Amino acid sequence: MTDVTQGRPLVITDCDEVLLYMISHFRDWLAEEEGITFDMARHDFVSAMRHTDSGELVPQDQIWALLNRFFDDQMHRQTPVTGAIEAIKALHEEADVVVLTNLMDFRQEARTRQLLEHGLDLKVYTNQGPKGPALQKILDEYRPSRAVFIDDLPQHHDSVAEIAPQVARLHLCAEPLIAPNITCAFEAGHAHARIDSWEKALPWIRAQLHDEQKEPA
Repeated sequence: MTDVTQGRPLVITDCDEVLLYMISHFRDWLAEEEGITFDMARHDFVSAMRHTDSGELVPQDQIWALLNRFFDDQMHRQTPVTGAIEAIKALHEEADVVVLTNLMDFRQEARTRQLLEHGLDLKVYTNQGPKGPALQKILDEYRPSRAVFIDDLPQHHDSVAEIAPQVARLHLCAEPLIAPNITCAFEAGHAHARIDSWEKALPWIRAQLHDEQKEPA
C-alpha cells in the first residue's frame, strides 16, 4: 500500500457492486443457508427478501442482521466485477486509488485483506451513512489535483455533490440484478455520468483525471 502523495489525481471508489459483486452472492447464500428468497424485481431492498416456505417478508431488523452475518462470514464468496481489477491497476499507474466503503470500522482490515486477495493493494476507508463528509476528509488528506468518486448508490452521489461539488462523480452499478432498479444519480443531477461497465468507464475516468472533456458512453 503506497503512502499519501499530495497533488496527484485521486480516485475514490466504492467496493460492493463496483469492484466486487456482492448482492448476487448474498442472494445465493440466503437461498442455500437461510431459506430466504431474494428478488429485487420488487424494486425495493426491504421487500426483496421473503421466507421461501411461507412467502412472509423478512423483518427489517433481521435484514440488517443477515447483512452483518454475510460480511462477517461470507466475504470469501465475493468475486471481482468484470474488468474492475484490470481497470484499477491501470488507474493506479496515473493516480492514487482508495476505497471508501460503507462497512463498520471493525471490518476495515477484512475488506483490505479481501481486496488484496484479488490483487488490489488499496487503502480502505470505512464509513457509515452518507459518504460526503468521509470523502471530504480524504480530500483534505490527499489534496489531489483532481478527484473522481465512483459509487453504485445514488444517495452517496447526492451527498458528495453537496459537500465536494468539484469532484467528478461516476454512478457505476455493475450488478445487473439491481442496476435497473436503482435511481440513476446522473438523471437526478447528482452524478456527472452513469456507466455500468468498466470497459466504458475507464476512458471516462481517465478523461476526468486529466481534465479532458468526454461525454458518458
